[in-house]
Amino acid sequence: MYHDDSDDRAGPGGATGSARAAETDLGHLLVLLQLTDSAFPSGFYTLSHGLEGFLQQQAVDHDTLPDLLHDLLRHGVGPSDATALALAHRAATAGDWAAVAATDRRLHAGKLGREIRQAAVRTGRQLLDLAAEIFGTAGIVRYHRQVTARRSPGTQAVAAGIVYAEAGVPVRQAVAADLFAFCASFAGAALRLRLTDHRGAQVLLRRTAPVVEETTRAALARSLDDLGATTFAADVMSARHERAEARLFAS
Repeated sequence: MYHDDSDDRAGPGGATGSARAAETDLGHLLVLLQLTDSAFPSGFYTLSHGLEGFLQQQAVDHDTLPDLLHDLLRHGVGPSDATALALAHRAATAGDWAAVAATDRRLHAGKLGREIRQAAVRTGRQLLDLAAEIFGTAGIVRYHRQVTARRSPGTQAVAAGIVYAEAGVPVRQAVAADLFAFCASFAGAALRLRLTDHRGAQVLLRRTAPVVEETTRAALARSLDDLGATTFAADVMSARHERAEARLFAS
């Protein structure tokens, strides 16, 4: 006799199990969309991620803009912030808050320029403060209190790792989303600095997608000992940017 098992609810592979998995995935997607939206008040809109410093020194133009972004991803954000986010996410998921704090301190110490450190801490604390209200989970509230008490720096990448972990977003998606948010912020700064137009910014983001995927894979494979950027030119540009007479961005 023919048996239509499309409505079978018994096993995890049945319709109910699939529907629940789809709902969970959709919930994670909504978290990612909210946290990476340009309207989310994390303070990213005040940052150029070093781009303004390069422009002030005439070290970047429209044609070299993609190369700079890709280098920053591969050698800067990837080995530092993206790696820290992955480590913090895993530690928060495991309830190892000492490891979360150790990652936070290591990332903060590796940011050599004053404005880079300040930007990381300001956006991180803003994210934790908002997330404590939006999500209100025990882990977010706990670390928010620790950062508020100045027992941990509260860098943006570590804060994001905690928030994504507490929201149940898988670590791979969390790292890729935060890298995309960096790229979108960078492209927005390029727009305001007149290095590209709106169409060009979208082309830049699409062409950078493979680099984001590559950077995500590399970040997930690193340990705490491997955490640290090697973008010396960006550090120099940031130091010069701190002393510039006129600045549109905070970094």
